Amino acid sequence: MKFKFLFGLMLSASVLTAQEQAKCPLADFQELTDTKPIDNAAWDKLGNKVDISWASTDVRYSKTNVPQVKQSKSMSLTAWRGERVNAQALVWTGKNIEDMTVKASDLRGPSGSIIPANAIKTDFVRYVMTDQLNNGGGGCGHRPDPTQFDSSLVADIIDVVKVRDIAQRTTQPVWVNVWVPADVKPGNYKGNVTFSSKETGDVTLALDVKVLNRTLPAPSDWAFHLDLWQNPFSEARYNDVPLWSEAHFEAMRPTMQMLANAGQKVITTTLLHKAWGGQTEDFFETMVTRTKKLDGTWAFDYAIFDKWVEYMMSLGIDKQINCYSLIPWKLSFQYFDQATNSLQYIDTKVGTPEYEAYWKPFIADFAKHLREKGWFDIAVMSMDERPVPAMQAAIKTIKDVEPEFKISLAGWYHPEIEADLYDYCLAYTFNVPAETKAAREKAGKKTTVYTCCTESFPNTFTFSDPAESTWLGWHAMSGNYDGYLRWAYNSWTKEPLQDSRFRTWAAGDCYLVYPNGRSSIRFERMIEGIQDYEKMRILKEEFNAKNQTGKLKQLDKLVSQFTVDGAAGGDAATKINNARKALNQF
Repeated sequence: MKFKFLFGLMLSASVLTAQEQAKCPLADFQELTDTKPIDNAAWDKLGNKVDISWASTDVRYSKTNVPQVKQSKSMSLTAWRGERVNAQALVWTGKNIEDMTVKASDLRGPSGSIIPANAIKTDFVRYVMTDQLNNGGGGCGHRPDPTQFDSSLVADIIDVVKVRDIAQRTTQPVWVNVWVPADVKPGNYKGNVTFSSKETGDVTLALDVKVLNRTLPAPSDWAFHLDLWQNPFSEARYNDVPLWSEAHFEAMRPTMQMLANAGQKVITTTLLHKAWGGQTEDFFETMVTRTKKLDGTWAFDYAIFDKWVEYMMSLGIDKQINCYSLIPWKLSFQYFDQATNSLQYIDTKVGTPEYEAYWKPFIADFAKHLREKGWFDIAVMSMDERPVPAMQAAIKTIKDVEPEFKISLAGWYHPEIEADLYDYCLAYTFNVPAETKAAREKAGKKTTVYTCCTESFPNTFTFSDPAESTWLGWHAMSGNYDGYLRWAYNSWTKEPLQDSRFRTWAAGDCYLVYPNGRSSIRFERMIEGIQDYEKMRILKEEFNAKNQTGKLKQLDKLVSQFTVDGAAGGDAATKINNARKALNQF
């Protein structure tokens, strides 16, 4: 009963009212109105026509204006076997269109080999409200009044709805994703994408994919250490289902499967109430219940923790379990007290006797539980952006009880604690000395990089240029990092399909994907960068094995453009497009 009581309190604190829930659509939804100027003269010139053309994946096209594109009826892409490649098409219309659909044919290649139509996704791109950087750059800080920042509709959501009406004087992007099968023959594959409605009939755009004689492994086998923090509490609220119910897990499946398909390595778990101070629309609750019994001893219930971990592992995310956090942003620690039959809190600093009396029994019991489950070797006691003295005290508390526990930190580079950290994720602009990185690699430790609201470039805000998401993978390779972290995969705003703005941080900082399996331009472009990283890793291994020093130097020179300093050197999209073209020529 106490277990159900505690989680009932948690759920009631994070669920919207019925009126608010009605605004959270599970299928189609209504976009907000853009207030930006409209070039009506361009629409007047178009008249009653409908134009359909390939366009660029580097541009977020305006919904309400005629796009500035050089029209093309053919698109050519280049891919390794097993790689996902993207294209974007546009429909812009001077008249209303009802029930438009977009479908791809098989792509036919050499000797009867095909890329089947079911390997090609054709999805409508939808628009969400965004804002802008702070004055002077960056996206951190409270934003209680959205009118203080310039806001507009921006193309980002990749929808799951397959039939759409398109209103007159509207531009409708379509995202095309080709996941090349790993077993197809190299060669040129040709097919088409057909746009159909009663107003337009069938309009066909040619789509060609050149498949190279190289193979990208399955995402589960990528070396890139992707760590996007999951928020199951947002899923429960948005989908209006009881927390941790079977309906909750089913509702999360499309979103979390997308994450697995991106090569995610880490399961985000929480060990205490409000690990990050309740900063999101749906704050993170504990997945472990703590009870202080009448005799003063502690009891711990791992039922929710186990259920969540097993669920994520069933989707293929099974390389690491990050457990947050011995140092929450507010040093207040919750537990259920049998003596008073109520929730109680201990407010204390890290390293005090009260802190250790709270955490040490848990650490011992948790280690025992993890070993029983066979998870101890992949579990990591994780903290983020905490000062060195607090980290040193927390590390000592952990090691005093269980010296073999792995520990992680996301934050600045601190040589004083580097050796204690199995997984060290450094804020953008930081790095470890080359000799330290080599020693960490030899010891099997992870060294990664993260961006957050701080960076004006590169970033994944809903107003960021799409190429910035791809830049992150290239930057990870340039800094010799093992991967990338971002704090928010799906910490949704109140109405994430309509408004990505939030009371704290620039728009889109809280989430990368949208509810019910909707991807985004940002997320798809991020996957491109991760694939590029994997391709470079594979090529480096090959060139080293064959002692091809010339090719290694060429590859290193290619990657060197994507350092922190390189970000100031011009157009990101042009750099990435040119670099990828060169990469595909090795």
